[in-house]
Amino acid sequence: MRDSMIILLVEDNPDDEELTLIAFKESKLLNEVVVARDGEQALEFLLDPHGRGNPLPHLILLDLKLPKVDGLTVLRTLRSNPRTKLLPVVVLTSSKEESDIFTSYDLGCNSYIQKPVDFSDFVEAVRQLGMYWMVLNEPPPAFRKDD
Repeated sequence: MRDSMIILLVEDNPDDEELTLIAFKESKLLNEVVVARDGEQALEFLLDPHGRGNPLPHLILLDLKLPKVDGLTVLRTLRSNPRTKLLPVVVLTSSKEESDIFTSYDLGCNSYIQKPVDFSDFVEAVRQLGMYWMVLNEPPPAFRKDD
């Protein structure tokens, strides 16, 4: 069912990670959230090179400014891999750089959201994100849990 769908949060800032998890909890979204703290961890989880059987998430929240492997490289890699090319990716970042916005969309992100600075605005943005992508959005058939 939909409440067992996984969200992958790719975030290196512990404060933003905590805020996002609090926002999901306050929004009563019951999805499991897996956290990758750098781009390398995200790619390890998503591409599963060691055959651990990692499930694909139904949504990726991707920061751009990451250690080891930056978010744009993660996005480029995901879109070039048959296993991950259709996964919904929402860039959730503090960057307002036009080049970051353009490149993110050019590489195939589904949405680009600048992180609100105010806590209540941040909670509301994450709540709306979760509601749209995890409840309202119709994923490609290969990613539906209830089929």
